[in-house]
Amino acid sequence: MTVYFQEQESAHYRFGDNDAEILKVLAQRYIGANPQAGFVYRTFHQSGVLQNKEGLFEIDLSQRFPSAKPGQWAYGAGVVWSDEERNLDIIIRCLGPVRFFFNGSLTYRSNVIDEMSPDASVKLNVTFTKGWNTLFIKMKHTPAGFGCLIGSDEAKVRILNVLAPFKERQGKAGWVFSAPVDKDVVPDETKLPDLFSFEQNSGLSWFPECQWNEEERELPSLERMYGRQSGKLAFAWTRFRQHLAGSHPVNMVITSLGPITVWINGKETVKENKAGHYALELPLFNGVYDLLVKSICGEGVWEYTLTASIGGAPIDLYAPHQVHGSGDAAWLYVGPFQAEAEPELSDLQRTDRLYATTREVKGKADYAYWRLDLPHAWIRPYYENSMLSNKWTVGTMTNYARWDYPLGVTIYGLLQTGRFLHRPDMIRYATEHVQACTDMFEYSLWDAEQYGFPAINQQLVMMKMLDNCGSFGSAMLEAYRECGDNAFLPVASRIADFMLNKLERREDGAFYRTCPGEYSADTMWADDLYMSTPFLRRYAEISGDARALDEAAKQFLRFRNYLFMPEQRIMSHVYDFKYGRATGIPWGRGNGWVLFSLTEVLEVLPETHEDRPALLEFFNELCEGYLVLQSDSGLWHQVLNASETYLEASCTAMFAYAFARGVRFSWLREPNRYAEAAILAWNGLSRIAIDRQGNVHGVCSGSRYAFHPEYYNEDLRTVTNDNHGIGIMMLAGTEVAKLKGYLYNFETKVFS
Repeated sequence: MTVYFQEQESAHYRFGDNDAEILKVLAQRYIGANPQAGFVYRTFHQSGVLQNKEGLFEIDLSQRFPSAKPGQWAYGAGVVWSDEERNLDIIIRCLGPVRFFFNGSLTYRSNVIDEMSPDASVKLNVTFTKGWNTLFIKMKHTPAGFGCLIGSDEAKVRILNVLAPFKERQGKAGWVFSAPVDKDVVPDETKLPDLFSFEQNSGLSWFPECQWNEEERELPSLERMYGRQSGKLAFAWTRFRQHLAGSHPVNMVITSLGPITVWINGKETVKENKAGHYALELPLFNGVYDLLVKSICGEGVWEYTLTASIGGAPIDLYAPHQVHGSGDAAWLYVGPFQAEAEPELSDLQRTDRLYATTREVKGKADYAYWRLDLPHAWIRPYYENSMLSNKWTVGTMTNYARWDYPLGVTIYGLLQTGRFLHRPDMIRYATEHVQACTDMFEYSLWDAEQYGFPAINQQLVMMKMLDNCGSFGSAMLEAYRECGDNAFLPVASRIADFMLNKLERREDGAFYRTCPGEYSADTMWADDLYMSTPFLRRYAEISGDARALDEAAKQFLRFRNYLFMPEQRIMSHVYDFKYGRATGIPWGRGNGWVLFSLTEVLEVLPETHEDRPALLEFFNELCEGYLVLQSDSGLWHQVLNASETYLEASCTAMFAYAFARGVRFSWLREPNRYAEAAILAWNGLSRIAIDRQGNVHGVCSGSRYAFHPEYYNEDLRTVTNDNHGIGIMMLAGTEVAKLKGYLYNFETKVFS
């Protein structure tokens, strides 16, 4: 039997049959490992290297340096932080001769075929070590091209946050690249850590420029950023601390060349419609104060200075929000606004929204976000340490505020656990995770337009597959039941429109994946029933659009035609239309997704719905097929009909969940057998897969597909605390606990 830890370390050994305690430790471990840290804000110079829609960084030096001569060299450099050792596929497309160094070692040297095939991709598998990792590129100019495109494979999932090297640029986001030089000044054997220390010691000129030039420094700050735009207005935001105990007079001196308004902690303190010099004395108690300034560009000029002191000693101003790479910048700026588009004061002093800078015309307007008084320098939110490996080894990476499909079922599990345990704190944590994504939805769309590829909400914005939207979208609508946040609704409408009107379908209407040029081109996956139907069911409930529920019901019947294995009454993982057949491999979690999702739809499908009888029959067929394959331990195997494959936890949790619901909702023909199987499965999980600290073991990593079972058993190994298993473990526990209560109440009624 598969063993992940000693018996004494199991949740069952510590808590016995106390399901509530096991659920509590599962939820608390996850929340403790994923604190509500939110995004990291960094300085990004838009004049630097942008990403394309695939997420590849475009270092096209022919466009940057059109006067470069053939034979010249240039360099690109960046650093990447990793919390632990992680494996990642790096994609390179050459525009000319390229050499790529990873952590100081030559990892790739282009050949003539690569250099003359700019649309072809080279894939390199690299291992990021714990800590800082260096990326360095040498590029040679030829008449055919100069530079390269580089990034991670599946960039919207495996996010690669490249930061600028050099002490002078510490904390800034993005690659740096050098001006061309006539000969290679960085030999292959150069010790790159020395090169990466200080920019000024490299002997090269690096871009993007991150300081104003001498002429620009002579201009007022707002003019440097926005130019002379008479009648327009801009806001600046800073913060200071009155550090003395009690109340003390704070002296403020303001000189303005135009109209100005100043608010301190939201209270209007200065409002002048003309240029002037103003001295204020404000009695302020000990504490932190936000200072907001509105400046209007009058007669082509906008400029002001502001100083504060207490007892003759200057008070330092500092940035109101931590922005890495901003140096000692104390002010954040947003604008310029047309006068009629001036935002409400209550909407300012926040970083979770965009600001319309022009009046809407036919539903469209221009927008802006906070920036710094540096060349083309904007503030951008990022997921920190969000790089995922090809094995989905999540380890210590924080998942909070991330939109990602495995986290959809995790959020759902937390919501159901919080409800079952009467723990509003757990429910609040789950809903706030969703809100962290949806609050930045409009911003993330704008971010993609500005920079080519979004820094957050990548899968939602670059939505191309059901994986990108269905799972987390379903969890979002489940969270909507708790918080009623109307910001969820436009996101839901976007997802519904994608599924119902834009998603690829077969001639019979079945969802499938086209994925042109990829190994998985023209395939149908059992997983996609989970990626679509729970969302469609919930969207139908909140929108009243019955078409969504009808679509969910019919997809099961369509998928059955392709993937059902009638002799065993289980599902093949994938149907490959390139070969005109199903793979015939019943992967456990793929089957689990099907049965799990079918219970979600049956729960709300009206008794009179035309497809309900067929779906109930399908549910019973599947349950019968799965029941006979359950092992004596209570768990199912990674490949369901291959007992030599390991015992896998996530499919077991989904079968337990579905069996328990099937008994409670009276869908099953032999409920007693399935009640016993569900309880046996949960007991097995608490003995074999859940330890007493709430860690989840025995969950296989994210899957591709194959026509042979060895891939699933040998290549898809288990990962501790993989998000594919944590949420469904909580869902299985809540449903089995409800089943026990149902059985107890049923027996009490029978024998009373």
